[in-house]
Amino acid sequence: MARILIVDDSPTEVHVLKTMLEKNGFDTLAAMSGEEGIEKARNERPDLILMDIVMPGLNGFQATRQLTRDPDTASIPVIIVTTKDQETDRIWGLRQGAKDYITKPVEEKDLVAKIKAVLGAA
Repeated sequence: MARILIVDDSPTEVHVLKTMLEKNGFDTLAAMSGEEGIEKARNERPDLILMDIVMPGLNGFQATRQLTRDPDTASIPVIIVTTKDQETDRIWGLRQGAKDYITKPVEEKDLVAKIKAVLGAA
């Protein structure tokens, strides 16, 4: 099954997402910052990345832009998972290279459907 990297600075959010994904048969990895997320993406080559926006240091928009513009990681799809629910944030996230944008709290069936859609299209 697909390996998914969760990039979020909240241990609670990581746990919630991990639980949902593993229950649905996905393998998971976690990173607690944008910088760590980029490093893990390069080293681990996940099939997909779930990216939070609001993090200290490199935020999710910046990390997504770096990942999608780096030839080594550009093929890894990114789905932004955030509390930022403004349309302008969604548009900006997609312009940084994200394949989709989900707002928290995440519904398990919606998350799994979006992941499967993005992986199916990849």
